Amino acid sequence: MKILLPVDGSDYSKAAVEFVASRSALIGTEPQVDVVNVQLEVPVRAARVVGKAALTDYYTDESDRALKPALRRLAKAGLKATGHYLVGHPGEEISAAAVKDDVDLIVMGSHGHSALRNLLVGSVTNNVLARTQVPMLVLRHKETPRRDGLKVGIAVDGSKYGREAVKYVLRHLALFGAKPELTLLHVVSDFAGAVMPDMGGIALPAFSEEEIRTLQKKAFEAAVGPARKLLAKLEAKEAELTRLIEDGLRRLKEEHGL
Repeated sequence: MKILLPVDGSDYSKAAVEFVASRSALIGTEPQVDVVNVQLEVPVRAARVVGKAALTDYYTDESDRALKPALRRLAKAGLKATGHYLVGHPGEEISAAAVKDDVDLIVMGSHGHSALRNLLVGSVTNNVLARTQVPMLVLRHKETPRRDGLKVGIAVDGSKYGREAVKYVLRHLALFGAKPELTLLHVVSDFAGAVMPDMGGIALPAFSEEEIRTLQKKAFEAAVGPARKLLAKLEAKEAELTRLIEDGLRRLKEEHGL
């Protein structure tokens, strides 16, 4: 497995490094890990003044602050990682490097040194998400899972993208630990919102409770059935979620510990 691990020295970046270092089953497969730091380009006029040699020294010194601690941590975990820096816009450079090196996974923290902590993901991570078609694992917390065998939820909707997500997990099971617990997730419509007017113009439910449940089962089977076949040998769990996706995922985390 080839992993691209962008670092900038932030706490979230350190969490991404720690996650890769904690994957004991993955380490046993001797993955290729490339640690990269992206330096913003010094303006042309300033670059001309200081000279090429001094500019290279500057980039090297600045990038080493993020690269060296990451490489030491990975080496301590038994991983043979390489490190280098790039110069340019971080989102563009990371996305291009992932394609150029044909990596299997980009692992990033959700935020860098930016002060915009209220965003779901930081600007650089969001930019990579928007640009790349390479699978990404985004660490949204500063802490990493303590257990090796992870509880993994795979969201499927019956589309080819959902099946590709399942296939990706199967190809890279070692990433999730020696004995991962897999759960197929699908959010079905509640169908209860469908109404029709009666003769007096009063809104009435379009389906009975039994009809709604039948529709939900049919929708769930259509979405999960193909994925179930792919995971037949692993005995994956299944979770049918209703109502709003946000509520369903919250309940899933509470009830299943994903």
